[in-house]
Amino acid sequence: MDRPRVLVADDDADLRDLLADALAGWGYDVVTAADGAEAVAKAQHQLFDVALVDIWMPGMDGLRTLEEIKHHDPSIEVVMMTGDPMVTTAVQALKAGAYDYLVKPLNLDELQHLMSQLVEKRFLSRELSALRRELGEQLAVKELISASPAMLEIKELIARVAESDSPVLIEGESGTGKELVAAAIHRTSSRVKKPFVPVNCSAIPDELMESEFFGHVRGAFSGAVADALGLVRAAHGGTLFLDEVAELTPALQAKLLRVLQEKELRPVGSSKTQTVDIRVVAATNRNIEAAIATGDFRQDLFYRLNVVRITMPPLRERRGEIPALVGCFLRQLNGRFHRDVRGITPEALAALQTYDFPGNVRELENILERAYALGARGEITLADLPPLAGGRRASAAAATAADEPIPTLEDAERALIVRALARFGNNKDQAARALGLTVRTLYRRLKRFGIS
Repeated sequence: MDRPRVLVADDDADLRDLLADALAGWGYDVVTAADGAEAVAKAQHQLFDVALVDIWMPGMDGLRTLEEIKHHDPSIEVVMMTGDPMVTTAVQALKAGAYDYLVKPLNLDELQHLMSQLVEKRFLSRELSALRRELGEQLAVKELISASPAMLEIKELIARVAESDSPVLIEGESGTGKELVAAAIHRTSSRVKKPFVPVNCSAIPDELMESEFFGHVRGAFSGAVADALGLVRAAHGGTLFLDEVAELTPALQAKLLRVLQEKELRPVGSSKTQTVDIRVVAATNRNIEAAIATGDFRQDLFYRLNVVRITMPPLRERRGEIPALVGCFLRQLNGRFHRDVRGITPEALAALQTYDFPGNVRELENILERAYALGARGEITLADLPPLAGGRRASAAAATAADEPIPTLEDAERALIVRALARFGNNKDQAARALGLTVRTLYRRLKRFGIS
């Protein structure tokens, strides 16, 4: 296991040095800070396992420092230190997310024992995360990054709706984390021990949709050599997640509506109905009201699905979460790549925070994974990132462009698709996600524009 990293924040230089020497002697990597603001700045750019924070510091006190550190990296375990123990202060610290608190003068044996507990807890947490990745499980609701008011509201809404069986409709651009929210709803519900079945509605060919959803019996059609359960019955007792639900064909929308109303279905080729018990969570990156207006989506199915509605904001509207997301992804990528990347430089983080992320959180993860794939070690630098076009543009650049001829919408759309395909090496799945389109819609655009 890599040497655990500890951040020590205290305005007493002698105590900082004492703690740094003791912790280093016990096998920890130690970084010190003379006040709360310095501690928060270091936590924003570096990964730490534990932070030891003095409650009484000039400027930003320990409680505010605790809140800010947890804001940037919720996974850091924080231990408060105080020379004037008060019950109310201790309770405040624990409510704000502190793991424990120690009274000065510190007992080094007690500190060593506590650090051993924390490191063991961190090790078990990493093992659990690795196991979840192997099993393909998604994050639980408590692990969702919620460093913005919008995401805090979503987290609270998830907690409120999880225990009901009401359908949930999640809307938002591609890459904003809709499937993570759906999985979090499932994992905090009474259905957690039953299946969570995600379905990408845009990826199933039209001619196979009915069989894929509702199953079939042997001999129902050419190639049906055995009975098939189907995705809906596979989710029996659990949650069926319909991603890109607006891409379902009109015929399948009608049959799905019947399943939701009657709680039963009939496999293809069968004369018998089967009872099903599922909770449906649906998601879309389209304006579903506009799809209803054009006749692409049934209004009655919309009313069935739109009992609880969650709107995921794009990453460009919650830039304050980028440091926390970067920290989360670095920890995951360290495990996957068996690396010990310790953080990100201020320049690289600033570049990410001024980029508009058309692919949202998924694109941020891909950018960081690219850095690892190209050999990043130590810390992520500006050189490890790809050119981040599309960030906030300077007013001077906008003024220069004012005299240029305005392309037609069709020309602009074609150019954007060509650019996305070039950026992702003609990988149409990744290009579609970055453009906020389904793969099926992208293929239709390619055909229309004559792009191969």
